[in-house]
Amino acid sequence: MFSSVKAYEGQQYSTLKRQCLLSGRLFEDPLFPAVDDSLFYLGNRIGRVHWKRPGELCDDPHLFVDGISAHDLHQGQLGNCWFVAACTSLASRESLWQKVIPDWKEQEWDPEKADSYAGIFHFRFWRFGDWVDVVIDDRLPTVDNQLVYCHSNDSNEFWSALVEKAYAKVYGCYEALDGGNTADALVDFTGGVSEPMDLLEGQFAQDEVARNQLFERVLKVHNRDGLISCSIRATTIEDMEARLDCGLVKGHAYAVTDVRKVRLGHGLLAYFKSEKLHMIRMRNPWGEKEWSGPWSDSSEEWKKVSKSEREKLGVTVQDDGEFWMNFEDFCHYFTDLILCRLINTSYLSIHKTWEEEVMRGSWIHRDDPLRNRAGGCINHKTTFLQNPQYVFDVRKVEDEVLICLQQKERRATPKEGKGENLAIGFDIHRVELNRKYRMHSAQQKVAGSIYINSRCVFLRKELKEGRYVIIPTTFDPGQKGEFLLRVFTDVPSDCKELTLDEPPQTCWTGMCGYPQLVTQVHVLSAEGLQGQDANGASDPYVIITCEGEKVRSPVHKDTRCPSFDVKGIFYRKKPKEGIHIEVSWKSTIRM
Repeated sequence: MFSSVKAYEGQQYSTLKRQCLLSGRLFEDPLFPAVDDSLFYLGNRIGRVHWKRPGELCDDPHLFVDGISAHDLHQGQLGNCWFVAACTSLASRESLWQKVIPDWKEQEWDPEKADSYAGIFHFRFWRFGDWVDVVIDDRLPTVDNQLVYCHSNDSNEFWSALVEKAYAKVYGCYEALDGGNTADALVDFTGGVSEPMDLLEGQFAQDEVARNQLFERVLKVHNRDGLISCSIRATTIEDMEARLDCGLVKGHAYAVTDVRKVRLGHGLLAYFKSEKLHMIRMRNPWGEKEWSGPWSDSSEEWKKVSKSEREKLGVTVQDDGEFWMNFEDFCHYFTDLILCRLINTSYLSIHKTWEEEVMRGSWIHRDDPLRNRAGGCINHKTTFLQNPQYVFDVRKVEDEVLICLQQKERRATPKEGKGENLAIGFDIHRVELNRKYRMHSAQQKVAGSIYINSRCVFLRKELKEGRYVIIPTTFDPGQKGEFLLRVFTDVPSDCKELTLDEPPQTCWTGMCGYPQLVTQVHVLSAEGLQGQDANGASDPYVIITCEGEKVRSPVHKDTRCPSFDVKGIFYRKKPKEGIHIEVSWKSTIRM
């Protein structure tokens, strides 16, 4: 997975460290120097900042003190709870943080090998389809000898501050992290796919069946090492970080650190009772200000759970920012949930394996309609089909398809101010089974994402067997940008871009004739089929033939009245010749 890791801005960690050790000098990063421009967009807002190395702040610095945990992180003087919440989730997954913090044992301070310290560290993030290795020096911004930004409970633990610095370097400066999307950070830490969920729209607080289904989905993501975050939407500026009577904070990102079915009762009797409570544990990146309702740290409800069960859950009575809620209360108060799935593409796994297709593309504006690739959303009917188009196949009777569209990061532009994301989205159209060339007329739209100015948009959709075209777009026409399209299916989908508008002309077309007329054939149904087997069942399918080219529909099992809904498209050299449609069936032997 990391064999193709790219060095950020060409800085090779091992080379730079070796140079420092040979010269006897501590590393000073020329690309992210210890100056105010690395902190702010428009100038200093917090007073005189001193950049200090960990050894200047304590006697015994370490990357980790007693390992790594969600309690290591505390948000500093920066509105980046979204990033700290993602780091909190990351800290609970050893397999993940060891990828973000590579060579962590080698990078750790070693008092017995003081001559191996070079003041240089490196971290890895998934950025626009690639893992990048980011090098930093360990000079950290301080005021009054205290870290300004992210810091740990232990004054001599520095992994969180150093990861934050590397992330700030990628974004251009620390202030670029002021306000952001937890879903983006979760993807950057994992290379996974984030699915944002609107809990109000789903009415999970009122619908018990839907709520239980959601809990099972959240539990599955958690158990398969996915990362989860949640928040309570703030509708006004005054609402941002406003504390509710129950202790929760609006407009603030929380990390989900555990999801459990908790057994109620005491002793052996508890094991014979089927009653289990759906519970979820969260942490406030501030390291304080917790939920004060049912199942909070010191609430009476915990008396319903045995001591051993409480110990297993790690219930503590202290204001450390971490707390449990039952899932019903969670759905009542929280409005937004982010599930970051680690999409498993390994055939060696015992869990579901997905087939992944990754496409890189661009929205490019040109005056020529045939070459323009920035047509805007479907509201702009005259230009919509000028956008990039990608065809893929669903080869099962029905398949769950995951689609993620990501635009290239626009925030990392400190010299010009914060870059604004484009409003992006995509539509999915069902097309002819033999579609090879770009669509120039409207087809059957079967699904579409929302349009939003976030870095990624995501859709999970059950699609029937057939061929489909994805059209990724900006909301408005004429906007330029790069994008990454990721398509996940159960079986290979053979996803590829449609680049040609029509069959190419060759030296043979002058002699054999160039296909001028396009004919679309749509077969919907065939009733009263004859020739069924003895039990009256048949497995019909349809074949459409035109000038030697055939389109065959999927087989419809155990029916005599199929709804084929199959389409074919033909570029014809002899438009006067007929098109042959044949309905056949596979006989089924019943024992």
